[in-house]
Amino acid sequence: MADKKRIKITLTKSPIGAKPIHRKTIQALGLTKMHKTVELEDTPATRGAVAKVSHLVTLEEPGQEEKKEKK
Repeated sequence: MADKKRIKITLTKSPIGAKPIHRKTIQALGLTKMHKTVELEDTPATRGAVAKVSHLVTLEEPGQEEKKEKK
């Protein structure tokens, strides 16, 4: 069986003051606190939920690791 593709979603902005439907979407994604990251399967339903609250979250796809440089 093939491995299912997964994506990482991090809550980066507070949902306080956001529309109630956006707060419920954040909750449905499993994001409860600021800077919490969840790893979910990459499905059209998940992508749609992330698109709805894209101004509150950051999305990290597999193979897109951040490279931090020291100066």
